[in-house]
Amino acid sequence: MKLLKAQPGTVRRFMNIWPPFAFTGIRVTRLDPDYLGVSMRLREHWWNRNVAGVHFGGSLFAMTDPFWMMLLLHHLGKDHVVWDKSAEVDFIKPGNGEVTAEFTLAKADVERLRKLAANGDKVLEWFSVDITDKTGAVVARVRKQVYIRRKRDRESRDAVAPAAGDTAAG
Repeated sequence: MKLLKAQPGTVRRFMNIWPPFAFTGIRVTRLDPDYLGVSMRLREHWWNRNVAGVHFGGSLFAMTDPFWMMLLLHHLGKDHVVWDKSAEVDFIKPGNGEVTAEFTLAKADVERLRKLAANGDKVLEWFSVDITDKTGAVVARVRKQVYIRRKRDRESRDAVAPAAGDTAAG
């Protein structure tokens, strides 16, 4: 959670050296200062091609993996539990060369989800992002279902303060 408190440029640079991205050629090219948008890029290399000579599907999915959850967690904060629940990938055409994905989270969606989760009930919300090639053609469509729940009072307190009787010495 502390990473999401950092400046967007710091988060972007950290994510670009994070092994699941760095070793596959995935790059975060933009993280908006308000954490409402992210741009991703994946360039084709010999190490991220499949046996058919096009982008490996796992790399295409990986470039979309943490971002809906990350953007929502930044906006909903420590009073909420935010997790990826499910995912679907529809591979539409072979991906060659450079491919990109653009995530945009609307403020209205953040507020709507905050209200739906306000009483502590779980909320399941689907988000979608297209991965496109240099011509703008859709290579793959990834849908992610995000689990959101407002923490109960005790969970919120425990997240910030040690439980009664806990000491540094144990």
